[in-house]
Amino acid sequence: MTDTPHAMDTRHVAHDEGQQHPIKLYFVVWVLLFILSAGSYWVDYAQLQGLLRWSLILIFMMLKAGLIIAVFMHMAWERLALIYAILLPPLALIGLLAILIIESEYTAGTRVIELGQGAGAPE
Repeated sequence: MTDTPHAMDTRHVAHDEGQQHPIKLYFVVWVLLFILSAGSYWVDYAQLQGLLRWSLILIFMMLKAGLIIAVFMHMAWERLALIYAILLPPLALIGLLAILIIESEYTAGTRVIELGQGAGAPE
């Protein structure tokens, strides 16, 4: 493709008008968000407890956030470098937080073994 003045003009016109997505896409995402929200409410209605409850709540939350970011914030149509620049720092922080939680559990367990019942227990 050659960069003739006419070819350059059509690219600028398309960019100035903006990209239009079909309205069906937004309705489908709205329905999916509604279904995922209903699932979140069902977890409370069914009175699920423990790890299952929190796992389901977090899964529904992440799916809803992913849909909103991908479609309504237009991340699905961005360059891969921009997606990495936005998503990798929070993922790195989550990974570091997981390492710190594992380390704190190890430290607490070691204190119980070495010092007795609890770290602050009177002797």
